[in-house]
Amino acid sequence: MRSADQSNLHIGCQSWGYDDWITKPGGETVFYPRGTKANEMLELYSAVFDTIEVDSTAYGTPSGPTVENWFEKTPEGFKFSLKAPRRITHDLPLAPSMYSEMDEFVDRAAGLREKLGVILIQLPASFESTKERARNFRAFIRRLPTGFRYAVEFRSPGWFIDWTYDLLAANSVALALVEGPWVPRDVMFTAIPQLPQKHAYVRLMGIRDLKVFDRVQRPRDKVIGSWCELLCGSAATEIYIYADNYFEGFAPATVNKIMSVFNLKTRDPEFLEEQPSLF
Repeated sequence: MRSADQSNLHIGCQSWGYDDWITKPGGETVFYPRGTKANEMLELYSAVFDTIEVDSTAYGTPSGPTVENWFEKTPEGFKFSLKAPRRITHDLPLAPSMYSEMDEFVDRAAGLREKLGVILIQLPASFESTKERARNFRAFIRRLPTGFRYAVEFRSPGWFIDWTYDLLAANSVALALVEGPWVPRDVMFTAIPQLPQKHAYVRLMGIRDLKVFDRVQRPRDKVIGSWCELLCGSAATEIYIYADNYFEGFAPATVNKIMSVFNLKTRDPEFLEEQPSLF
């Protein structure tokens, strides 16, 4: 596997606010130090990994002070990728009436300045590839505010066709590549070489059948290796990869596995226990 420059490979978790990641008194190190409070998690997380996918924005556009707080709590070079609100993608999927709300969301996301990574437009499985949906999708993509990185996630296999690839490429929008139960892996893998995108966006998901997220419970090293090998052969010059807790059971460990495959330096979570207070 190739060595990679950390500046164009951003590998992180999907969300940071998990109580299961806090080391218990007298227990073995999990991720966050013992006694970590919710408002301390982002700063601690960003001392270990250089990017995060923010799930909370799917439930509404964050306030200006919230965005500024994220910016101030994280180091130089950190990247936030944000999910577009579900009202835009699920409730009234890409309807013209949502254009102003999308503009408002992108404008708020721009407050992250150089720390803004990718804006994810995650569509539900019910967003099937009908002619009407295709018209709405094309119009929505063509009028996105320029100057930002976007990725679109489809959970209906019917979108994985040349028409979609051409539209996304023409508008510099990435196809989100997802390991999950919605679209078969071979369909995703087939799409990778057809996408001459400058940035790639990958989400490693799992079946939502786990209850605790403090350790790897189903190792998936072979799947990780397959994804990384194909991404190395892609045309993307910048790659964002985000792991979900449900993929293996403990996203920070999955992220370290991916970094190892790319010959990037990993950091043991005990590092946080040993550091002087960050606060």
